[in-house]
Formats: sequence, C-alpha cells, structure tokens
Amino acid sequence: MIQARLPLLALLLPLAACASPSAEYPSLAVRDAERWTGTMAAGEAEPYVPVPPGVPTLERAAQLVTEARSLHAEFLAAAPNVRSRVSAAQGASVGSDSWAVAQVAVADLEARRSRVMVALADLDLIYAETSNAGEAIAPVADERDAVAAMVEEESALIADLLARLAR
Repeated sequence: MIQARLPLLALLLPLAACASPSAEYPSLAVRDAERWTGTMAAGEAEPYVPVPPGVPTLERAAQLVTEARSLHAEFLAAAPNVRSRVSAAQGASVGSDSWAVAQVAVADLEARRSRVMVALADLDLIYAETSNAGEAIAPVADERDAVAAMVEEESALIADLLARLAR
C-alpha cells in the first residue's frame, strides 16, 4: 500500500511548483496613511534648584571647621619648636641623637596634621551625603575647601622639614 502511494506522490510534487499567486502581494513599505508628520513644541524646562542642606548638617560641618581651626592653630604653635630641632639636626648623621629628636618632632607634627585630616574626612563624608541627597553642596564645599587648605599648608610644612632633615 505504501508502495502504491509513492508514485502518486511523485506525480503531485511537480504540480505544486507550478502554483503561483493570482495577484501581487502587498508591499511592506510605509503607506501614506502610516506616515506621521508635524511638530511638537517642547515645554520650557525649569532649572533644578537644589534645596539647602538641613540645619543639623550645616551645624555639624561648622563644628568640624571650628575643630579643624583649633587643631590647625595647635599645629602652627608647635611648628617653631620643630623647625629649631630640624635646624639643629641638619648635617647630623642618620641615627644620631639630634636626628632622632628631629624625627620625633616631625612625627608629632604629622600626628597633629592627622587630626585635622580626620575633620577633613568627616567633611568629605558630609559633602558626599549632601550631594547624593540632591541638596546644595556649596555651603559644605566652602567649609571643606577651607579645611583642605589647612591640610595642604601643614603637608607643605612637613615636606619642607623632612627635606631639610634629609640634607
């Protein structure tokens, strides 16, 4: 039975190849009814005005600046004594008593600077939190910049003292 169907199937296959559509298929291009033209005016965008930071944030930042100024004043008060010790150790051999005393004095200045740097790190944290909250950062940035300037001044002084000590 299967063998009788195979020749019949072989005769029907060429007939399928002769089949063609009676009309053209529709185009897939965009039709005129599907075209959309026109203009749309964009609305006037209001500029973003960030809200000022909260009072607790500003108070904490002010407290950190006050603390940094006090610590910076202590640093500057200790600097002349360290300068004199470094001057006394200039030309001394590494490991001598005067060199060791000068190194300890510079280390004390570095410890004082690190306390100002802690205040700067806290201000950096407040700055980042304020920025992430979408609040105005200018008040915090000004205070942060003031403390950063103190740290830069202290770092420059320490670098100068260490350079003089290395001669």
